[in-house]
Amino acid sequence: MLDVGRHPNIELRAFTEVDKVEGESGDFKVTLRKKARYVDEAKCTGCGACVEKCPTLVPDAFNEGLGNRKAIYSWFAQGIPSTHTIDPGYCRVFNGKKCGVCQKTCQAEAIDFEQKDQLLELDIGAIVVATGYDVFDPSRIPEYRYNELDNVVTAIEFERLLSASGPTSGHLDRPSDRAVIAEIEDLKKQVKKGSRLLANQEKKYEEKSPDFYAKYKAGEYPEDKERQKWAGQYAEQLRLQERLDALEKKAAGFKTAKKLAFIQCVGSRDHRFYPFCSGYCCMHSIKEAIIAHEHDPETQTTIYGMDIRAVGKGFEEYKVRGGNSSNISYQRARIAEINQDKEHNPVLVYEDTRARKIRREKFDLVVLATACAPNRGNKELAEKLGIDLSRYGFFQTSRVNPIDATRPGIFVCGCAHSPIDIPESVAQASSAAARAVQSLRTLEREEKQKEVGKAS
Repeated sequence: MLDVGRHPNIELRAFTEVDKVEGESGDFKVTLRKKARYVDEAKCTGCGACVEKCPTLVPDAFNEGLGNRKAIYSWFAQGIPSTHTIDPGYCRVFNGKKCGVCQKTCQAEAIDFEQKDQLLELDIGAIVVATGYDVFDPSRIPEYRYNELDNVVTAIEFERLLSASGPTSGHLDRPSDRAVIAEIEDLKKQVKKGSRLLANQEKKYEEKSPDFYAKYKAGEYPEDKERQKWAGQYAEQLRLQERLDALEKKAAGFKTAKKLAFIQCVGSRDHRFYPFCSGYCCMHSIKEAIIAHEHDPETQTTIYGMDIRAVGKGFEEYKVRGGNSSNISYQRARIAEINQDKEHNPVLVYEDTRARKIRREKFDLVVLATACAPNRGNKELAEKLGIDLSRYGFFQTSRVNPIDATRPGIFVCGCAHSPIDIPESVAQASSAAARAVQSLRTLEREEKQKEVGKAS
């Protein structure tokens, strides 16, 4: 990415979307909408001082909502350009509240709350569409109970949990345990605040809260509203402290997830949703299981699927190595449903197709290998570009030239084309770039031939 950002022949237009496309191959007129960041890219040094001071916490989409970010943020650390963006949906200034802390903190004076979207017009010879993909929503499969069970996560959520830059710094802390830890932190704040209120009452009446509460329970002060308020505060403090003690005792026994299950083909190879194979899910699950084992050698993983499709060079050997060296077992089965025990452990109910028996097995964490779904913005972009989509929502291409879209001068690669893995995406990107150059050279030759014909 850094090399791309520094390349003299490449101009990156980050935080920008296509607004309109006119013209034809070799002479496209493209209108871009550069969205307002409310941060001047030319002035921002990316120091992060504004992020540190921002008081507003927001669910972090980059970490799949498993962590938080601030209302002013950078999408991820290695982003180009190295600048920040204000989220107007959460920023206090844009919601009519007093704040502006980031603007006061920024020594570069890069914060600009008055910044507006800009329209840019470019003359373009050829267009390459590489919009990527979306992750299938597993809540559409009710038997997996994705929205109900904390310890059932998607493959991309699991990857963020494994990442050293992720919300758990690479430790496989279970979401149910993290929810308890978050509640403990919130209770500590409430208890601390309650202690201050009680201290004020004790100072006012020169009496300790436990002694006063005993008298109150015995029937004293029946008409004293101030002391009744004090009693209510103390009762609430006891309730909060009891809850806090119970959760801290529970949290003392928390451990990282060691017994993992991966469920393959969640949404793919399924005629209810996408009948095609998503291509990369099997190898992605094996890779994640190997990395989890590298983090903790006690980790044991079972991968459930109809079959494992290791179709690339060296992929089958990688699969075998995972089984031999990383405690991975492969179970041919279809998961009927996922339940949960008292300790929030997911319990899989499935048919062992080899033994022809119904089995139940408990795990610490279940990972859903979700299908590669077409980008939700494909339809709108296709209308702007004037090209067709396939019946599944990916961009339609020519059977003769599988990189060419249905409009001359527009080419497709990566998961905009179909579900494919990284090596094939890189190969397609090279092919799309070559086809774009080829189309421009062809148009150039045709123009020269026309000029020669006119001259003769």
